[in-house]
Amino acid sequence: MPEFSHTDDEGKLRMVDVGSKKTQRRHAVASGRIIVGKEVASLIRKNKMKKGDVLTTARIAGLQAAKRTSELIPLCHPLPIEWVDVRTELGSDDVLVTAEALYTGKTGVEMEALTAVSVALLTVYDMCKSAKKEMVITDIRLISKEKTDV
Repeated sequence: MPEFSHTDDEGKLRMVDVGSKKTQRRHAVASGRIIVGKEVASLIRKNKMKKGDVLTTARIAGLQAAKRTSELIPLCHPLPIEWVDVRTELGSDDVLVTAEALYTGKTGVEMEALTAVSVALLTVYDMCKSAKKEMVITDIRLISKEKTDV
């Protein structure tokens, strides 16, 4: 059985000690989507949702979430993220969210990208739920994770 770095000898959770790891440039990309339906997509496109500009608000929420990932995910290291970007793409019946994060350090930045996507999608749901409650958040996934020596 493989040894898990997030548990001690007794199987209790612990934060991983990354102190001895090599500092590297870390980059992660994640994406996900919410199926909102054609009517809601049309309202978003025309900026007619009661709560305001859905796509801009979702982007901002995703950016904020990436910076606060360690407050939301247990055992996640707090990272001084160097750059994060959240992009939204409105389709005919859905919104695709893609987040990218960069950090130079000793642990990955994929949780920040995934958290940005998740919170941006939840924000779309929140802003559109008065028009339709049957939306589906789906396909949240890590697209890529890279590290290079500095």
